[in-house]
Amino acid sequence: MAIIDIGSNSIRLVVYQGAARLPTILFNEKVMAGLGKGLAQTGEISADSLVVATNALQRFAAMAREMEVDDLRTVATAAVRDAGNGGVLLDVAEQTGLHVELLSGEDEAIAAGLGVLSAIPDADGIVGDLGGGSLELVRVGRGAVGERVSFPLGVLRVAALRARGKGTIDRRVAKLIDQAGWTGKGVGLPLYLVGGSWRTLARLDMHLTRYPLPIIQHYAMSPAAIARLVRTVSHVGKPMLKAVPGISGQRAPMLNDAAALLAALLRHLGSATTMVSSFGLREGLLYGALDQATRVQDPLVVAAREEGARQGRFAEHGDLLDRWIGPAFTDDPADLARLRLAACQLADVGWRANPEFRAERGLDVALHGNWVAVDARGRALMAQALFTSLGGGTDSPAPLEALASAADLKRARNWGLAMRLGQRMSGGLAGPLQRSSLSDDGKVLTLALVASDLALYSETVERRHAALAAALGRLAVIAG
Repeated sequence: MAIIDIGSNSIRLVVYQGAARLPTILFNEKVMAGLGKGLAQTGEISADSLVVATNALQRFAAMAREMEVDDLRTVATAAVRDAGNGGVLLDVAEQTGLHVELLSGEDEAIAAGLGVLSAIPDADGIVGDLGGGSLELVRVGRGAVGERVSFPLGVLRVAALRARGKGTIDRRVAKLIDQAGWTGKGVGLPLYLVGGSWRTLARLDMHLTRYPLPIIQHYAMSPAAIARLVRTVSHVGKPMLKAVPGISGQRAPMLNDAAALLAALLRHLGSATTMVSSFGLREGLLYGALDQATRVQDPLVVAAREEGARQGRFAEHGDLLDRWIGPAFTDDPADLARLRLAACQLADVGWRANPEFRAERGLDVALHGNWVAVDARGRALMAQALFTSLGGGTDSPAPLEALASAADLKRARNWGLAMRLGQRMSGGLAGPLQRSSLSDDGKVLTLALVASDLALYSETVERRHAALAAALGRLAVIAG
């Protein structure tokens, strides 16, 4: 399946395949068409932008055909909706075989809210989706979309407002929020940031603070950090901004306006923090089409299970391994138990790698994998478990200690030791895991085997049993 998103700033084709709850991106390409540029002054999409957009749509339609996409959805947002000549672009799309859905401001808002909920199911706050032509605010909480509104405050419109004088953008934001009767302000609700311009701001902050994990999803910034960014982007030149990893030359000129708008929005909403979501409108359209049973699936576990099945030797072994080691970790709270389960799904991802680099492979998969519904701390715990289980030992390689506490990493190391024991004893196979059990009574860590499997308790297995027991402060006992 695929989505062509005709936005006010860019046009993008994304092709997906895989689990419905969190499909894998097979292809992702954007063209910066700038459809909304100058729209506030002229009321129309420029001729140059129409040419760029036409070429992009023709290419994307052809690519979708070549990839044999079964379900192609094409949507257009604020610029096409508001432009006097927006119908011209719709006609061009039809001529290439694309039927375009012209989304309303409310449609955009709902899709943005659902996109954030898709990636952050427990999100409770306000989604701010900044596009080229509009800004959507959406109240999300308890897995649902609530109050929403769309403002003509896209990043391509901000420069004209700011040119009217100091304080204009601040007054404009305050007026629009008041006119909308927005109720979700003044209570410190987090603001979830959606849109390329705000993600680029976050990448700049990551660069300035030397953040150790180059993952934008779940990255948090305080109002003080935003204020610092406003000062930074107003004083540095475009060459410096372009030199920052992840900042394109096309986004750099918009950062000043994006930062000014965000600072004003934080002031008038009263948000205590921000959090970046790499999921937005497109992912919300996919999520909104799912049935409720699929929506409530944990996207982290779903994605880890699919990755484990693709890279591992035996597809079923992740769930079995987690159930097998679970009795040794009955004190894990629910939020950590799900991380342990996700790590177990990935326990076999290193087997194809060079034996000298299996631990590093596990570390990389956990830290840098395309996961959602997990923050930097969670990635670090998964990485520690995989690093240890794949033979990396009980050290915590960089940057784990910068992302999680010593107590958290110790717990994850113990998960890794247990996973390593289960993997060695069973050879990663279902049968031995199903016929054996691990139990912990607070003093003794017992590995119970049926009589016919006692031969599986080799010297190597015994050492790993002893290592786990020692880490837990237990005595290792074999029963059969």
